[in-house]
Amino acid sequence: MIILPAIDIKDGNCVRLQKGVYSTAHKVADSPYEAAKGFAEAGAEWMHMVDLDGAKDAKLINADLIADVAKASGLKVEVGGGIRSMEAVEYYLSRGINRVILGSAAVKDPQLVIDAVRAYGDKIAVGIDAKNGMVQAEGWLDNSEIEYIELAKRMEDVGVRTMIFTDIDRDGMLSGPNLKQLDDLSHEVSCNIIASGGVAVLKDIINLFQLDIYGAICGKAIYSGTLDLKQAIEITKKI
Repeated sequence: MIILPAIDIKDGNCVRLQKGVYSTAHKVADSPYEAAKGFAEAGAEWMHMVDLDGAKDAKLINADLIADVAKASGLKVEVGGGIRSMEAVEYYLSRGINRVILGSAAVKDPQLVIDAVRAYGDKIAVGIDAKNGMVQAEGWLDNSEIEYIELAKRMEDVGVRTMIFTDIDRDGMLSGPNLKQLDDLSHEVSCNIIASGGVAVLKDIINLFQLDIYGAICGKAIYSGTLDLKQAIEITKKI
């Protein structure tokens, strides 16, 4: 299992939200460059980055900064937020980003997912953000009528191999990941599942490992000190 420490960018700053509510944004690091450097020093191989402004406004806003931080970090990086066109996908991939996450596009513009997967294969992931099991879009501000497993099956059918699943109600709350929904999802699709939202302590990492989850995104737990990133990475290599 891989551990993906997270950097969310809003107004050029490294921030965290609670339950996806933008008004709860608070700065958690002096700079995204320093945060990424710390992740690399702890032994991380991957990093998860999100353009929060882009997600809300449906366009790339912090893309230059994200690409520069990714390059400086030396880590493999996946990026989401505001990616609504092939041009946006190509922008990131042409700048060394390893995996691009399509979120709202999976709901609003499935043809984009089809085209992107056809062109870039495993470099395309889909982010599925759910509240009470129902998918949310547009930076979590827009409800949909699609249940999360149904969307996952549709995405698997068009060739998506990696999915990031977020239970919005647990995001930034340090309340533990939604193990039941993750377990249900992993039994319904054969894709690599990355868990996002709620990871708080080392036991959460172990629980996800035991579910055979491919990856775990860790954000607030690292910044608040409830999870030691180096220890979390080491434990996944031992168990």
